Amino acid sequence: MSYRLSSSSTTDPLRLSAQENLIPGESLQEKFETVTALGYHGIEVRSRGEFQFAARETGLMAAVRDGVVISSACVDMRCFIGDLVPDRRAEARENLKSQLAVIARCGGSGIVAPATYGILSKRLPPYTSPRAVAEDIEIIVDELAELGQVAQQEGAHLFLEPLNRYEDFIINTLAQGVDVIERSGVSGVELCADFYHLNIEEVDIAKSLLEAGEHIGHVHLSDSNRHEPGAGHTDWPSGMAALTALGYTGWLVLECQPSAELKSCLSTCRDTAVRAYESVARPEAAR
Repeated sequence: MSYRLSSSSTTDPLRLSAQENLIPGESLQEKFETVTALGYHGIEVRSRGEFQFAARETGLMAAVRDGVVISSACVDMRCFIGDLVPDRRAEARENLKSQLAVIARCGGSGIVAPATYGILSKRLPPYTSPRAVAEDIEIIVDELAELGQVAQQEGAHLFLEPLNRYEDFIINTLAQGVDVIERSGVSGVELCADFYHLNIEEVDIAKSLLEAGEHIGHVHLSDSNRHEPGAGHTDWPSGMAALTALGYTGWLVLECQPSAELKSCLSTCRDTAVRAYESVARPEAAR
């Protein structure tokens, strides 16, 4: 069976993508046809651990040959580079190396991964970590230095995603992310700015984006309540103004918990992003 893969205008100012689990369809080819008809330009796939992403490469490459644009991949793993257990850190590191190679061959920009997820929270019981903060940072810097070199060699990026205080006990803000990236001294690592986490952790989202500057390499779109943009109270025009001021030309990827039917959520997200952009780029058209 062949698929007619439609595409958005090549003059669209926004590079919009959506995670594969948010798009109706059985195959990536079907999902791409659906999402491009709604004004998107790519799909962010999920990269499972235990080297399952590498096992999926044949199918991913077949989709790419059919015209599917894979923007990036977001990890779906059981362990992370900031794990408290050394063996689990090593597992995360080796999986990320493999995933960086796969996404590069698929034409994607890189892999999105946090320092940790769901291991410990300093804001919920038991509140304290068995590891000192300085050691946490040293571990992340060392991991990024190694992974950043691999990313450079593969022609992709590792996008470090700061998560909110309840999900990640090490890197929560863009400023913390900038710090460990600069300490690592590699260009293969950039930040993923997720508006849901920014909403929780940043005092001023636009200011934080501007201060992170050129370190912003990827953006996840999700509203204040984790639903699709437009379903919460995030100030999208100010966020888009900051990205525009930075000259950001990377992907804007929908990652959310849908509040309604999937196609409706996809449309709402695109409309919200476009209106926010228009309010900055062409204020007269947004009125």
